[in-house]
Amino acid sequence: MGIAETKAGCSMGIRLDLATIVTGLLIFLARVTDVSVGTMRTISIVQGRTKTAFFLGLVEISVWLAAISTVLSKIVSQPVLGAFYAFGFAAGNVVGIELEKRIAFGHLVLRVVSSRHGEQIAARMRGIGYAVTTFPGEGMAGPVTLLYVVCRRRDLKCLIPIVRSIEPDAFYVTEQAGTVSKIRRPFMQQRTGWRAIFKKK
Repeated sequence: MGIAETKAGCSMGIRLDLATIVTGLLIFLARVTDVSVGTMRTISIVQGRTKTAFFLGLVEISVWLAAISTVLSKIVSQPVLGAFYAFGFAAGNVVGIELEKRIAFGHLVLRVVSSRHGEQIAARMRGIGYAVTTFPGEGMAGPVTLLYVVCRRRDLKCLIPIVRSIEPDAFYVTEQAGTVSKIRRPFMQQRTGWRAIFKKK
């Protein structure tokens, strides 16, 4: 009798009917959402974005409460839901990091060390609207030009190709910028089509 009850209990614990799978997927998605939002909230706190961190915190905790309340009420009868919960947490970290990379909050300091074409690189960057400060320096192989640019993180995809196209072997490094008093953004492309019509009005 005891063995039969044990087998019945095990089969109950690992059964995967449609309702369990749907519940598990909802828990998985909820965990992915709240953990990814939590990752972005943490980055917003580090960068001093108070309002953004506040609203992301509200979303994060609301989704987390929905997920944890569902798991706690059903984990005894459906232990497999714990696996959905754990995988959702792990996946949420990856999604949060990738999402933050695409949104690219904040500003960076780009430092370029050029041994041959420093002024040309600076002129190209200034030509599209970036503020570039240059300094003369001394490298291991002789004189170099140091370029200092404060830009939005999303602008790196424009600036790095400029450096590489002019001087492929130039050394560069980026670092997180804290409070920025003023920053010049690149020139906007000329509007065309219906946007140009509204601009004229």
